[in-house]
Amino acid sequence: MALSTLSSSTLSLNTSLFNKPLNPVPSSFTLPRPRHKTPLLAAVNNPISDIVFSDSPHPQTFSDDKPREECGVVGIYGDPEASRLCYLSLHALQHRGQEGAGIVAVHNNVLQSVTGVGLVSDVFNETKLDQLPGSLAIGHVRYSTAGQSMLKNVQPFVAGYRFGSVGVAHNGNLVNYRTLRAELEESGSIFNTTSDTEVVLHLIATSKQRPFILRIVDACEKIEGAYSIVFVTEDKLVAVRDPHGFRPLVMGRRANGAVVFASETCALDLIEATYEREVYPGEVIVVDKEGVQSLCLMSHPQPKQCIFEHIYFALPNSVVYGRSVYESRRQFGEILAAESPVDCDVVIAVPDSGVVAALGYAAKAGVPFQQGLIRSHYVGRTFIEPSQKIRDFGVKLKLSPVRAVLEGKRVVVVDDSIVRGTTSSKIVRLLKEAGAKEVHMRIASPPIIGSCYYGVDTPSSEELISNRMNVEEIRKFIGSDSLAFLPFDSLQRLLGNESPNFCYACFSGNYPVEPKELKVKRVGDFVDDGLNGSLESIDGGWVQANRNIKEVKVGGT
Repeated sequence: MALSTLSSSTLSLNTSLFNKPLNPVPSSFTLPRPRHKTPLLAAVNNPISDIVFSDSPHPQTFSDDKPREECGVVGIYGDPEASRLCYLSLHALQHRGQEGAGIVAVHNNVLQSVTGVGLVSDVFNETKLDQLPGSLAIGHVRYSTAGQSMLKNVQPFVAGYRFGSVGVAHNGNLVNYRTLRAELEESGSIFNTTSDTEVVLHLIATSKQRPFILRIVDACEKIEGAYSIVFVTEDKLVAVRDPHGFRPLVMGRRANGAVVFASETCALDLIEATYEREVYPGEVIVVDKEGVQSLCLMSHPQPKQCIFEHIYFALPNSVVYGRSVYESRRQFGEILAAESPVDCDVVIAVPDSGVVAALGYAAKAGVPFQQGLIRSHYVGRTFIEPSQKIRDFGVKLKLSPVRAVLEGKRVVVVDDSIVRGTTSSKIVRLLKEAGAKEVHMRIASPPIIGSCYYGVDTPSSEELISNRMNVEEIRKFIGSDSLAFLPFDSLQRLLGNESPNFCYACFSGNYPVEPKELKVKRVGDFVDDGLNGSLESIDGGWVQANRNIKEVKVGGT
């Protein structure tokens, strides 16, 4: 469908390009009255006004040497407790970003925003949520990659333009961000942040299309890369997913008919919303007083969903791309036990992301699974280093070996991935110092050889140990008695007919959408996080693109 020929009539339900039909809007669906009138607040059987806030220390995920997800998004339409439901949903998505959080709610046709640096519980309290009334809201948690976390870069962003106001929360990475920003600045656009998400707002504001939904479609025609986005206006909630479907986005519904969009189904579970389906690659879903409508953003190619959602990012209790994350990880462990067996006495995991794969390994191998490493849940965001250097202090602060499980034992330790190899070497040393007779490392993913350009924070290829060493060299580097990775072909066989629908660029170096700029952002939400200087001067937030790609000259340079 050529977007230039779309008209307002296109906004009727259009699912001819998708395999699954949309679920109809139930008669109990609660909707606000038309614009310029106070929304009608529906009755809720179980209001959640009374939320208890705690000042307890916030946990820090043990992920110093792991790829990191950029962020998580949520959108809610038709519930009078929308902002509080967003707050709870963001708690469920906290693992996707710990550096900042924000919520935008609509009340009396005005978009009101609260954002802050830190965890969700740091940013919000009863007083803040009382400032966000209304039955329509979106939320965002973010992860930064360079410099100090700055409030100006915390989403959702809100902007006004000649036809009203719009808020946006984005998960992903635009690979043509610099080109688009340069073109917009050349046309007179002024940017307030260093986020690629702001480019989307400018493209919407400068679009000549009418109505608003076609402005979104017009903007998405110009951006390339990974994006799962929720928009909010005075009377609409809009969800958009890129044509390849790199990053997840699901749709659910609460008992009172409220529609919910979220990055993972774990967010739906917490607020008692029933999972209905994914937002399809290349789809735009509009929720307003007319109900739920769908249209095709553009003809979509073969989906290329991020396989790392199943390996590491998503919570085990989520369903991502229609598959149980728990079942995927359990099967990864079973494959390792079948294809890379070793005589051992006990199987342990690197918590928390290696636990399910370790359970699968232990069950298949017929060896007991035990908790050989205990993760501290009370490691704050900062701590005082000991004045006298303690070897592997950072790892010991977060992981404690259980000598009763390890001493004199041949141990298989299962982890989800190896990135630089530094943390793995410290863990092996920690286990042997605790008395392990042998340490056999099993990794529930193939070797990572390429950086991600689609919204995942990974080091440059030169820093990836599997890009520089073979398996035996890595084994010697980390000091384990044996080492095995999940075979790439076995992973694809496990996925079966769905295998072509996943992106394996970090394992293969084959990118579904090649970066068109000499440098691309290491992760989608950030360039410099508020550091001074031009984009060109901030090398720490960028990684080299494919060397075969010619530099795109922008703005006369």
